[in-house]
Amino acid sequence: MNEQLKYYQQKLNYEMDSADLFEAFENNESIKVIDARKEVAFFEEHIPNAISFPHREMNEQSVSKLDKNTLYTTYCDGIGCNASTKGALKLAKYGFKVKELIGGLDWWKRDGYSTEGSNKTMGLDIRCNC
Repeated sequence: MNEQLKYYQQKLNYEMDSADLFEAFENNESIKVIDARKEVAFFEEHIPNAISFPHREMNEQSVSKLDKNTLYTTYCDGIGCNASTKGALKLAKYGFKVKELIGGLDWWKRDGYSTEGSNKTMGLDIRCNC
């Protein structure tokens, strides 16, 4: 396999987009979504069925409640925030399978998917533009 093919395969091993995540939900795949932002942001708005687990609270003891056989996907606000990267890094450091949701909550909503919380949005026109 040439270097370029390896690069793209590696990239897809560690990230997914909102359409990938929505499809995983639709197919009842075993995937858990972690909102790595502060808890107050989670209560305002989050991806359905996500759990709040701020990256700043992730440590060896706090992650011990998670299942190492589950695939986790971390997210944050979007490209202007790196909480999802920090959360994914910490989970990987402790031996968990993890992917990062590229574009975060921002791209989840831009693609027309619903959110939950006090500022929830209803999905508009669900579409994948890729």
